[in-house]
Amino acid sequence: MPTGHKNPPAKGMQAKLQRLGLARREDLILHLPLRYEDNTRLVPIADAIAAMGGAQVEGEVTDCQVLFRPRRQLVAQVVDASGALTVRFLHFYPNQQTLLEPGRRVRLAGEIRDGYFGPEMVHPRIRVVTAGDPLPQTLTPVYPATAGLSQSTLQKRIAAALCEGAPLADTLPPEWLAEQDLPDFWSAVRTLHAPPADIPRAPLAEQRHPAWRRIKLDELLAQQISMRRAYRAHRALGAPALDKPDDLAQKLIAALPFALTSAQERVTAEIRADLARPHPMQRLLQGDVGAGKTLVAALAACRAIASGWQAAFMAPTEILAEQHYLKLKGWLEPLGVQVAWLTGGMKGKARRAELQTARTAGLVVGTHALIQAGVDFERLGLAIIDEQHRFGVRQRLALQHKGRLPHQLMMSATPIPRTLAMSHYADLDISVLDELPPGRTPVRTRLAKAARRDAVMTWMQSGLLEGRQAYWVCPLIEESETLELQTALETFDWLRQSLPEITTGIIHGRMKAAEKQAVMAAFAAGEIRLLVATTVIEVGVDVPNASLMVIEHAERFGLSQLHQLRGRIGRGTSMGICVLLYAEPISEMARARLKIIYENADGFEIARRDLALRGPGEFIGSRQSGLPLLRYADLERDTDLVELARAWADALISQWPEAADAHLARWLGGKTELLKA
Repeated sequence: MPTGHKNPPAKGMQAKLQRLGLARREDLILHLPLRYEDNTRLVPIADAIAAMGGAQVEGEVTDCQVLFRPRRQLVAQVVDASGALTVRFLHFYPNQQTLLEPGRRVRLAGEIRDGYFGPEMVHPRIRVVTAGDPLPQTLTPVYPATAGLSQSTLQKRIAAALCEGAPLADTLPPEWLAEQDLPDFWSAVRTLHAPPADIPRAPLAEQRHPAWRRIKLDELLAQQISMRRAYRAHRALGAPALDKPDDLAQKLIAALPFALTSAQERVTAEIRADLARPHPMQRLLQGDVGAGKTLVAALAACRAIASGWQAAFMAPTEILAEQHYLKLKGWLEPLGVQVAWLTGGMKGKARRAELQTARTAGLVVGTHALIQAGVDFERLGLAIIDEQHRFGVRQRLALQHKGRLPHQLMMSATPIPRTLAMSHYADLDISVLDELPPGRTPVRTRLAKAARRDAVMTWMQSGLLEGRQAYWVCPLIEESETLELQTALETFDWLRQSLPEITTGIIHGRMKAAEKQAVMAAFAAGEIRLLVATTVIEVGVDVPNASLMVIEHAERFGLSQLHQLRGRIGRGTSMGICVLLYAEPISEMARARLKIIYENADGFEIARRDLALRGPGEFIGSRQSGLPLLRYADLERDTDLVELARAWADALISQWPEAADAHLARWLGGKTELLKA
């Protein structure tokens, strides 16, 4: 009978190890424990029973049988000189029954509690021993695992990796480590894989031990080296120097009915300096809702146009793109700048005319349509990307490739906490608009249970009759866009019937672009007083007279979405009031989110609290496919290490490039390619 391949088990084992990313010796060594078990001490059974907690005991099996009351289970008795203990397995395999054969000497580790048969251990860890077998001298590691890969297999593989070959060389100068009171790399990993029995437990469990700090610093350092090199590589490339006098920008400022904030002036100067250099700007402009990012982008576009180049402005939704187009056109066309609008819906002659205009216009505004095949720019010098986190790496690169390596200005109204910016955006220069224009007042937020929906509607009615405008935002239903639309339509019908004297409109994602534009134009003109909406209005929509908002099922939304939605109101002279309706029962996470949004108006503080709740991976989403994410470092707790890694990365790259190479290879293996966007 054919036996097939010679070593199928090994292949199967390799596949399981690969699932955990364990392909090299370095990968195994850097696969660190989640926690530890203390098998270095034995406790007499009587003492363990008296303490009623976790313990390791040793004794002889005197009885083992399968019982069927109250259910099928394996029950054994283990005794030592001090007393007896019951062992139970509610689910068991034949080999466990074999391990507990009467007459065998076993070590049991687990929790002791009062049970069906008195003091007992349920599903303990079992090891068959002989009298006098030595105890481990170190704590036993428990590793992250995967299906079909046991702890004992991982422990053996990792122990072998630590023993085989020479110790892995350090990549950091000894004097740096001494300054920070940190161990060398090899000592740190050996300590974490096999901590001595007398090691202080709290710092080890809380990852505050110097060995843990060294590992977390190394991980942050690998991320910093990767991203700083990407930054330097990008700056080494050539780009048009947009350095002509910015008379156009000065004309725009002079024509505005308001003055720039000091934050806008500072950030505009930073961007102007970048654009004047002959290498591509890679700058992230972040600012809270309503801080004036669009005007800063317009001034940057003026600089490009005055220097004889074009600017492209890409936004994630048609509603937002059109709002930007109308605003930018109103600012720039009186100054003689041609502003083009590029959508994905036009066909035939209209499409060809649109493409021809975009080819030479000073500023082109659009959605993803800007990166479609057939869209060409004669001299694209600046690419502006609004709500940059909504676009993938390839989409941002596609816009870059429409020109000869244009400067890039990315914008985000989702403020990024400082430690996250230092860690995950180290390949970008960052400008922050940390000041709101005069006259903007924080929106007042109220919480209400869904049972009070009718009362909230009556409250809104009184505001609408006073001349205000309002949004009624329908719940986010991720499982079903159809269900979300149905809910919006039902809400629209309910409000129309309940408030016949109020002109009510609806906007949702299934409407055609022209329909959405018509509804938003009617709302902006005051012809529609109450707008029922899904989250298509989340970003950028600017109707100054809209000062009231209700968000249904607010517990289903993330903090960033709630803050963005709330930012659609309070943009005029009336104070904005936002009511968050929530349905009970409510999860602890949702309760925490609503508490944060209720207590805070500052987007940066909301973002900091959001990071603490969700962690960096979820917070940033898929910003870049090549981004090394963190396994061990915690950006909230390890701020000092983030700052240290940032400083050390630049020093390593400049002074010891070989050490930087070795450090990257150790941590990232084959994933050391430079970040592309």
